[in-house]
Amino acid sequence: MTAALRLARPAGLRLGWRRFEWWGASVALFLTSGAVFPLLLLVKAGTLGEAERARLQLLQLPIYLIALTLLARYPGQVLLAARRTLPIVALVILAFASTLWSIEPQVTLRRAIGLLMAVLLGYLLAIRFTPRQLLVLVSMTVGVSLFLSLILMAAAPSVAFMPDGTGLRGVFTHKNVLGWAACVGVILALGLFGDAGGRLRLWAAAMLTMSLICLMLAGSATSLFAVVVGAVLFGLYRLLYRTRGLSQGVLILLALEVTAIILLFLYQFLVPLLESLGKDATLTGRVPLWALVDTRIAQRPWLGYGYQAFWAPGKQQALWIAGILQWSPPHSHNGYLDILLNFGVLGLAIFALAVVQTIRRGASLHCAAPQEGWAWMNVMVGVMLTLNLTESNLLSQNDLWWLIMMTIIASFALRWTPDRVKSGNRHPRSG
Repeated sequence: MTAALRLARPAGLRLGWRRFEWWGASVALFLTSGAVFPLLLLVKAGTLGEAERARLQLLQLPIYLIALTLLARYPGQVLLAARRTLPIVALVILAFASTLWSIEPQVTLRRAIGLLMAVLLGYLLAIRFTPRQLLVLVSMTVGVSLFLSLILMAAAPSVAFMPDGTGLRGVFTHKNVLGWAACVGVILALGLFGDAGGRLRLWAAAMLTMSLICLMLAGSATSLFAVVVGAVLFGLYRLLYRTRGLSQGVLILLALEVTAIILLFLYQFLVPLLESLGKDATLTGRVPLWALVDTRIAQRPWLGYGYQAFWAPGKQQALWIAGILQWSPPHSHNGYLDILLNFGVLGLAIFALAVVQTIRRGASLHCAAPQEGWAWMNVMVGVMLTLNLTESNLLSQNDLWWLIMMTIIASFALRWTPDRVKSGNRHPRSG
């Protein structure tokens, strides 16, 4: 089975006959990014109402067409990817099944289809692109968005900045989304500096510069914190590659202990620390939002309210929260809470299994074959998990950041085997 796979080979970045795949993937990634088009409709209409959202949904049709057209060539590889990512498949099945108990079955069904297409597109990218090629592909997509954001800031600052003047949103509808893009851009730039054969250092420098400028102007604290986490993870994975045996196990244990201490510190002292610094101790209204969401989760703890149903427009539960807060949150501002709202404890447990499996496979691949460029993917997993502490895009349909995560999950699954890892670990590591 493995010998029959036509996965992209690790060598080179040549396009050749694959030009359509590269262009198709590039278009799909950009349309999924939420750049330009939502902002155009927002500026024109003043708000993204139902009519504008319906128009944006039409942009997903080319993505679906591209994914299905290209995937039709590789049915065997898709089935193999599905078998090796069973927790993700289970979550997709759970999304469709949740229409049976959803508080908004039509919304759940429509968005479950979107989730399925995001998973399939992730499979396609994992099958047809190596880690290095994905690094280039994703960095080009994110880089274009950042470049256009800076151009818009110079040409039309009244549009490029948030209406309340709190930060730069660029070609996105909110400053936090630009913050995510800038955060991901920094990680991609660091990956480019250390990979791709050293041939893309100029692009890496430009990418890093644009990302840092957008990160500072967006003023997204979560994105800045995620960048710090990403930089630490790059160092950790470099050490992980350079150690072996007992030393490697000690390093992993030490990293877990430090992580636990940091989380405990944040849980106990974050609010007093923010207050002492004169910052908003509610994390811009997130803390009271989370308290209210917890009460709703407690009412349906095991299976939730149905995939993407809780925050559907006009639903009583969401309106109750909006009435208390005096503002309308689009989601829980926490990806893990939204998983509980969507699927309950069952869904969160399955997702946790997928994450543990992905981290284990990714670290093994990095230690066995670091020259193939696995480092940035491993770091990106940690960054995405960090971003979702105060934002929400885990298991989101039509979302670039979840698509990147899904592609990484599938890439690890397709290329990880126990035999390959053991074989790679027998080779001495270079300096």
